Amino acid sequence: MKKAFYLVLALLLLVLSACGSNAASEKTSGTASEEPKESKEVNLYTARHYDVDDELYKKFEEETGIKVNLIKGEADELLERIKREGDGTEADLFLTADAGRLFRAKDDGLLQAVSSDLLNEQIPENFRDTDQMWYGLTKRARVIVYNKETVKPEELSTYEDLTEDKWNGRVLIRGSDNVYNQSLLASFIEIDGEEKAKEWAAGLVKNFARDPEGGDRDQAKAIMAGVGDVAIMNTYYFGQLLNSEDPEEVKVAEGLGVFFPNQETTGTHVNVSGAGVVKTAKNKENAIKLLEFLSAPEAQGTFAEANYEYPVNASVEPTELLASWGEFKEQDIPLSVLGENNAKSILIFNEVGWK
Repeated sequence: MKKAFYLVLALLLLVLSACGSNAASEKTSGTASEEPKESKEVNLYTARHYDVDDELYKKFEEETGIKVNLIKGEADELLERIKREGDGTEADLFLTADAGRLFRAKDDGLLQAVSSDLLNEQIPENFRDTDQMWYGLTKRARVIVYNKETVKPEELSTYEDLTEDKWNGRVLIRGSDNVYNQSLLASFIEIDGEEKAKEWAAGLVKNFARDPEGGDRDQAKAIMAGVGDVAIMNTYYFGQLLNSEDPEEVKVAEGLGVFFPNQETTGTHVNVSGAGVVKTAKNKENAIKLLEFLSAPEAQGTFAEANYEYPVNASVEPTELLASWGEFKEQDIPLSVLGENNAKSILIFNEVGWK
């Protein structure tokens, strides 16, 4: 009787053990066969605030099924936010104007290198970081605009010429805290050295029509208000004035001419808006896809048409408006130096009293 009982008990334990093993096996098998779900979103921290950008993001979503989550703010605020959030940041891609800011993001260790044959094909070498940490997406030139009634284009030649006595009390430009001016001076440091760059900055201060104030478009308006005769500003701001819904802004632009300086020497200063993949990006591949989309011919043409920016993609022609201003020679320098020389630029501005 006892033998029979122990035999039944042993059989029962054997069955229970087999069932447990099968369940565990099924559980393990099921876990191993499950693949990670493909991410269908990308988190973009952007300092650009243009309607055309939003339209392009919607088109990217339609074509790829990848949702673009936008976090907008000022460039420095977004950089500080990414730092503060650390490894927990949701940021996948950081987009901003000016190569100096992109260099700062790289220098602060916030970006990572990405490899893409398509990006290298669509974006020329001098408009991307040497370590593949950021890529330029749109281009703008920093030009001289002038009052057609008081200045003849043949009177203009170079940035350096604006320091001559004939321009005393006639030059308008925004403040030294602006990154566009910092990058302009950084380019002069790269081309001519610190001493000559300092001489230029001091000479321009001497010829200011007023203490720097306002943005680029404010300088254009000040010309037509009779405050000065020439100003240094970015081309896309001039395009915005010409196509403004405000008739007074259109009138301002129509009274101005565009001149590309240094065509016989070092070339006109150019800069970019661009983006880099954040170091801790959780949706890295989608961020790269968005970069590839924005640097492709269709998006490049849209940037040029709607926001008056020059394409970085060499296969895309400038729009009729941009072409009407004429072809021009560009400074032949890697844009990374604009960030590398930024601190020197700020120091020079302080030394010469450029407010």
